[in-house]
Amino acid sequence: MKTLKPLSMPAIWNMSFGFLGIQFGFGLQLANMSAIYAKLGADASKIPLLWLAGPMTGLIVQPIIGAMSDRTWTRLGRRRPYFLVGAVMASVALFFMPDVPALWAAAAMLWILDTSINVSMEPFRAFVADKLPDEQRTLGFVMQSFFIGIGAAVANALPSIFEHYGAPGSACSSAFPAACWWMAIWGFGSRWAAQSSGR
Repeated sequence: MKTLKPLSMPAIWNMSFGFLGIQFGFGLQLANMSAIYAKLGADASKIPLLWLAGPMTGLIVQPIIGAMSDRTWTRLGRRRPYFLVGAVMASVALFFMPDVPALWAAAAMLWILDTSINVSMEPFRAFVADKLPDEQRTLGFVMQSFFIGIGAAVANALPSIFEHYGAPGSACSSAFPAACWWMAIWGFGSRWAAQSSGR
């Protein structure tokens, strides 16, 4: 078995940074999806059923993608293909979701977004086991949790931030800047993590 060398703090920071974008996507979804459903005419008592996409998708997608990424070897490495596919798909879904014309389309976009986020999230989690020796794994998981917390906080604060800077409106009004910001955070985080890991 290959002995893993301890990594520097900047390297651990880089390999965990993508969780900022991942949780940013989850946060935007949690903060705005119910408002989108309500705008499209969903009955308040039925909205919880529409939220089943999250746990159902995680239950199915996470173990499958985790096993697949363990066995994937490409020119891009083991994990990077999943970062790329998941980030692009989730960014597209997040961009179009606020302006979908019908309730069924919003529900479908939520499933696509959840699936895409899970496609990227599982390989990111695997970085801790891939790259860190036993004595640094706790630090690796703490760093991931740090970025998860920051991403969730910023995503949930975005409506107030936009309103403060003169962009108030409905759940759909700030989709474009939010999607672009999230795409940039996730994209750069994925790139740095892939470079620092070499996988």
